[in-house]
Amino acid sequence: MKRKEFIKTTCNFCLLGAASLVIPSLIGCSPSQNIFKTVVNNKQIEVPLNLFDKESLQMVRPKGFEFDIAVQKNKDGNFIALLMQCTHADNEVQASQNGFICNAHGSRFDATGKVLKGPASLALKQYKTSINNNNLIISI
Repeated sequence: MKRKEFIKTTCNFCLLGAASLVIPSLIGCSPSQNIFKTVVNNKQIEVPLNLFDKESLQMVRPKGFEFDIAVQKNKDGNFIALLMQCTHADNEVQASQNGFICNAHGSRFDATGKVLKGPASLALKQYKTSINNNNLIISI
């Protein structure tokens, strides 16, 4: 094998190896669930309760909002709705195994939005929830 062919083949293997390391992490960044898109009417958002039949955590995207709302159905049947906006520098937070994380500066929040690690010092914004018929109502 000539030197030029050797270098080309080696570079191709390196790129293939790098791609095999990077692609799974990129796939992990994609939402694992669908986002429920809706509108705000009279300072309220309606979310069908049947969305929580299979997944207890749902992302809600109200029209005109810059950030999604994470809605978690707890084991006791109550719901918690949190704005996915970090209280430190207004960056988007992501759902993690045990709560939420801001990838911009490393702030971590528990499943109820309380700060576990700074630099954020305030909890995530929480919205009041109630149930009406077969809908969860989030009061904005």
